[in-house]
Amino acid sequence: MPSFDTKLDPNLEAVANAVDTTSKEIGTRFDFKGTSAAVEFKKKEKEITVFGDSDFQIDQVRDVLYNKLTKQKVDIRFMDVGKIEKIGGDKVKQVVKVKAGIEAELAKRITKLIKDSKIKVNASIQGEEVRIQGSKRDDLQAAQALIRKEIDDVPLDFGNYRD
Repeated sequence: MPSFDTKLDPNLEAVANAVDTTSKEIGTRFDFKGTSAAVEFKKKEKEITVFGDSDFQIDQVRDVLYNKLTKQKVDIRFMDVGKIEKIGGDKVKQVVKVKAGIEAELAKRITKLIKDSKIKVNASIQGEEVRIQGSKRDDLQAAQALIRKEIDDVPLDFGNYRD
């Protein structure tokens, strides 16, 4: 039975490269000289921490980071921006989580979308992925097009195609 998997899978190597180039740019830019502006990436936790002296400076560093992520072809919709926190004195930080794996709520939304569409395919949640199965390839392609059209708040990938 033909099938494919719908998943949320960022390229963490590209994210790490973007954070490194952001760090280098922060070190050389005149407007960041003598400040606590910095960027740090924890690969295991999939978190980017942005440090700065003020909310405005954090926004500037995050803009540089987003620019570098775009150049590395990493979709910005993978980023889940947290609140700005004070860390002592006049320093602040912000944690930006990199989304990976489909959350339960989004997986339920995808399966409900498929069931309500009356396309002759089955959607089942497989951990952090949603598997779509159908008897015809055309039905699978229609389901894929529907998912792309209706769910645009996250950059979904489709893979593991089987005949």
